[in-house]
Amino acid sequence: MADVAPAVLITGATSGLGRYLARQLAGSGWQVLAHGRDPARVADLCAELGGTRGFVADLASLGDVRDLAARITAGAPRVDVLVNNAAVGFGAPGEGRQVSADGHELRFAVNYLAPVLLTRLLVPLLTASAPSRVVNVGSIGQAAFDPADAEFEHGYQGVEAYRRSKLALAGELEAAKVTVNCSHPATLMNTAMVIRSGITPVSTLEQGGEATMRLITDPALDGVTGRFFDGLKIARARPEAYDPQFRAKLREVTDRMLGDAASSSG
Repeated sequence: MADVAPAVLITGATSGLGRYLARQLAGSGWQVLAHGRDPARVADLCAELGGTRGFVADLASLGDVRDLAARITAGAPRVDVLVNNAAVGFGAPGEGRQVSADGHELRFAVNYLAPVLLTRLLVPLLTASAPSRVVNVGSIGQAAFDPADAEFEHGYQGVEAYRRSKLALAGELEAAKVTVNCSHPATLMNTAMVIRSGITPVSTLEQGGEATMRLITDPALDGVTGRFFDGLKIARARPEAYDPQFRAKLREVTDRMLGDAASSSG
């Protein structure tokens, strides 16, 4: 990290794991760039932490993602760590298929397309800040992903859509001088997203926070990239995440959905 206070951009920073990380890092002297969808909640977090800069964007809109990246690039001299934390969970029991502002299946849009696009657009800033890190908050609950049905138009289930999106995120991102790792912080943490789904939490927020903080700050992970972590341990994602043919198909689908402006940055 640089001699000046390092800067971290956290998406979904106003609640759950994101808020925990923002508090911990701000308390340790980091410059925190906090993203959230709700302006009031972003303002509340910034007021609580003091010195934290807030950025409002709806990651269900690719236009908002592009605007967020532009504002970060214009207003932040460096980003040492990007934490792609924001996500849409399983949804309430029985909740049907939803689509984003751009017409994509909502969980694929927010959990995969948005962080891929944001990271690609921030690669120049991350590279200028190198050595830097991208931490993708994923899930051990992955399900087989069919690039031909990326929008999950057949046999939709919210849990399945969430898991598919998390497998997709595990295999895509790489950038020179920037390490990129994916983490399953803990199983079903006691967050609003889990509680809303009607599932009893299994892990504490502190357990997930410890695992994620390690990926953000541990010097032992300098230069470690392309790994999947289950809590504090290196693990394996589904085999597809390591399959060059699958990754190529996924990249093709991703580029088509994001358009030329996004793919030219990756």
